[in-house]
Amino acid sequence: MTAQLDEALLRSLTPGVLGILVRRGADFAAAEDAVQDALIEAIRVWPADPPRDPKGWLVTVAWRKFLDATRAEAARRRREDVLDEEPEPGQAAAVDDTLQLYFLCAHPSLSSSSAVALTLRAVGGLTTRQIAQAYLVPEATMAQRISRAKRTVSGVRFDQPGDVATVLRVLYLVFNEGYSGDVDLAAEAIRLTRQLAAAIDHPEVAGLLALMLLHHARRATRTAPDGGLVPLAEQDRGRWDTALIAEGVEILQAALARDRLGEYQAQAAIAALHADAPTAGETDWVQIVAWYDELVRLTGSPIVRLNRAVAVGEADGPRAGLAALAELDDSLPRHTAVAAYLHERDGDLATAARLYAEAAHQAPHLAERDYLTRQAARLNTRRH
Repeated sequence: MTAQLDEALLRSLTPGVLGILVRRGADFAAAEDAVQDALIEAIRVWPADPPRDPKGWLVTVAWRKFLDATRAEAARRRREDVLDEEPEPGQAAAVDDTLQLYFLCAHPSLSSSSAVALTLRAVGGLTTRQIAQAYLVPEATMAQRISRAKRTVSGVRFDQPGDVATVLRVLYLVFNEGYSGDVDLAAEAIRLTRQLAAAIDHPEVAGLLALMLLHHARRATRTAPDGGLVPLAEQDRGRWDTALIAEGVEILQAALARDRLGEYQAQAAIAALHADAPTAGETDWVQIVAWYDELVRLTGSPIVRLNRAVAVGEADGPRAGLAALAELDDSLPRHTAVAAYLHERDGDLATAARLYAEAAHQAPHLAERDYLTRQAARLNTRRH
C-alpha cells in the first residue's frame, strides 16, 4: 500500500475504532488520545508491514495504548473491571458507532468552532497540526480547543440520541472553510457527509451531500489564475465537473421525492438550477425565487432574504430586486454589494460605483475586496 492509501484508509477507520474503545468502557478523551497514538504507530509501521486486518490492528494497538495510559495512573480504581481482561479486537466490531460519534462531537454544549475541531479529529482522523493549519491558528491553540471539547463531552452517555440538525450544521461549517494548509476541508466535509449518509437514512443528510457536491463541481472555476474571484455568471461552465453535478442531482431528486423538505434540500435545489443552465442567461430565475421563498419559510434567515432579493432582481427586473432589498437591514453582510449590483443593472452607474467602493471597504476577505474595488473602478471608467 502507498502512504497516500494508508492515510485515506486510516481516516476512514478512525470513528469505528474510537467507537469500539468507548463502548468497551474507555473515557472518550482517553480513548481519542489512544486512537491518535495508534494512528501514529500505523503511519510508522504499515508502509513496510501492512496488516491483513487494518481495523483489528488499530483496535488492538489503541486498546493497549489506552490500557498503558490508564495503568500509569494510580487513581483509576473505577476502571479496575475494565483492566482485568483485554478483549479480542473483533469482539465489538459488529457495532457501528460512527453515528453516535457524530452526535457526540456536535454536542450542543460545544461552541461551533470546538464542535468542528472535535469532529475533524475524532471522526475525520485529522491530526491537531493538520486542523490548526487548515484554520490558520497555532497548533497549541487548536490543541487547547480540542482538549476542552473532549473534556466537555467525556461525561456524555454514548447511547444518548443526538441532534441531526446540529451535526449537519457542523459539517456545513467545515465545507464552507474550503481549502487552506495541507487539508482540503471541502473534500473532507464531503467525505464525512458521505459517511454520515451511509449511517443514517435522512433526507436532509442527503440534501446537504447534494448541496456540497453541486457547489464543489464549480470549484475549479471560482477563482482566476491570479486568485481573483470569478462570479457565477462569468464562470467557464465547460469546466464544471459534470459527474459531480449528475451525482448531486440524483441524490437531491431522491431526497425531494420523500416529501420532507428541509433547508439543505432547498439550497441544493437552487444550486441544481444554476448547474442545469447551459449559460448564465438561461438560468431559471423564476424557479430559483420560488425555492428562496421555501427557504425563507423554513429558516426566516435575513441572509436568505438578501439572496432572494438578487434572484428577484434577475427574475422580475432590478427595481423589483431593489424593492425586496429595501425591506432588509442595510447592516447585513453583502447588503451594500447587492445594492451596487442591482443599481448597476438598473442603469444608475454613479450610485453603483459608490456602493461598490463602500462594499469593498466592508469586505472581510482580500479576494472579495479586490473584486469589488475592480467593479467600482470599471464603472467609474465607463462614466468618464
